[in-house]
Amino acid sequence: MSGRLVVCPTPIGNLEDVTLRVLAALREADVVACEDTRRTRVLLDRYGVKARLVSYHEHNERARAGELVDRMRDGSTVALVSDAGMPLVSDPGYLLVRACVAAGLPVEVLPGPSAAITALVASGLPAAEWRFQGFLPRKRGELEAVLREPGGTLVAFESPRRVPATLAVVAALDPERGVAVCRELTKAHEEVVRGSAAELAERYAGDPPRGEVVLVLGPTESGEREGEDAAALDALRRLVEAGAKPRAAAGVVAELTGGSANALYRALTSGD
Repeated sequence: MSGRLVVCPTPIGNLEDVTLRVLAALREADVVACEDTRRTRVLLDRYGVKARLVSYHEHNERARAGELVDRMRDGSTVALVSDAGMPLVSDPGYLLVRACVAAGLPVEVLPGPSAAITALVASGLPAAEWRFQGFLPRKRGELEAVLREPGGTLVAFESPRRVPATLAVVAALDPERGVAVCRELTKAHEEVVRGSAAELAERYAGDPPRGEVVLVLGPTESGEREGEDAAALDALRRLVEAGAKPRAAAGVVAELTGGSANALYRALTSGD
């Protein structure tokens, strides 16, 4: 009988954030695959979980994935954890999940802690549309390209020593862009500092934050404008569908939104 893979998110700081389902899965697993067996053992010892651990990290995941799939084919249940948070999200695990899918083995993903989600909510920045970058690129040109991309709020991991330089680039591109520096989330020294890019660039210049950092950047000005334009065009379409004359309706919507009546009319007719 085939086994299965259970993906188990672990606390990002406070060990009390582990879920009951994760603890049950770790107790029931035949083997627990983890980035650092020492860190995982601290969590397991806290809750009296006795489990067989094997290392699974970026340097051995390709070979180890094959071994674990063979175990599951023989009926074993494998629990996958990372050092903190959800496996695969800037952590190892993708190759193992893909191998299980290819082998037709069940993959169960348990909900739990995530530094990206925690920081997004704590930032106070728009959360209706957002994207996760992982670690930001180091080369300035590549960093600027990422920062200019539209698509809502940007959540990214950053090395604390690089925070001042990164914020300086953000401020140079858009000094009024909303930013939150989220540090040591769920830990004793948790701190969330919010402000404009210019304000936070000045605050951290020459004084990098300590600990693990998640940066949250509000939507770019162009991204906000695109969203407003889309809403205005949608309103115009609804007015026209209700019987309004296109040019007159475009003038009304433009007056209410501060946009261009001609641009709205062209967008409406080009989509017909």
